[in-house]
Order: sequence, then structure tokens, then C-alpha cells
Amino acid sequence: MSKVEEFLTKAEEQEIIEAIRVAEKNTSGEIRVHLEKNITTVAYDRAVEVFNELEMYNTKDSNGVLIYIAVKSKQFAICGDDGINKVVPSDFWESTKNIMANHFQNGNFKQGLVDGILKAGEQLKKYFPYQDDDTNELSNEISRG
Repeated sequence: MSKVEEFLTKAEEQEIIEAIRVAEKNTSGEIRVHLEKNITTVAYDRAVEVFNELEMYNTKDSNGVLIYIAVKSKQFAICGDDGINKVVPSDFWESTKNIMANHFQNGNFKQGLVDGILKAGEQLKKYFPYQDDDTNELSNEISRG
């Protein structure tokens, strides 16, 4: 699988977008997914660059989360904004990454993303619970680079 366009079907994309919507019902955190073909750097470093390019820092509580995947490079990273990083333990994303990696190793990319997104929402709920006045501050659509 080397093309970003072929990584997910339209139906799988819709399931991922729905998972983001469901996860964000539990938290004021904002979750996005970004797909790219290839990277020549460390996945986390590129995730931080994309996070900034997408202006994900534009949330009221600095609680945006980016799940970044380099399709051909077979690498991924989870990047959280400063508001999250200030209050969570350093291994906060490990269980989410492990769930995703297990699915990815078996070629179950859509399920890995869905389960990772739902887990991220669950974890964020502890630190950033959903508030009645919350608004969807960032798009739930999958972005591509």
C-alpha cells in the first residue's frame, strides 16, 4: 500500500470520522487524523510540523490531538498540544499507540484508527471532560499531505 488515496476506502473514512465524533462527545479535546505518503524524518517530528500547519493549537484549552500516519513509510505518531502535555504523564499515549500498532501489524488500519481514536477520547476525558458549552473547534475530516 503506497498511495494515500488507497489507504482507506470512503466507507472506512466515514467510520473514522464517526469515531472522532463519538470520542469528542466524551471530552473537550479535539482529535484529527492526517495521512501522508512518505516521510524522511522521525514520525513524531513530522506530526508536530503537521500539527502546526493545520493550526491545531487554535483550541480554547490547547487540547488538540493529531494522529499522524505516513502510509508508505509505515510510521505513525500521536501528537498532543501543550495543554495536554502539561497535565498528562509522559507515557500518556503509549496504550493508544499499542492498540493501534497491534491492528496495523495485522493490516487492520481502519480498526486501528477507530480503536485509537476512541481510546484517546477515553483518556482525554479524565483531564478534559466534555462541557455543555463545548463546540467542535477543529474539523473531524481526515487531512492529507
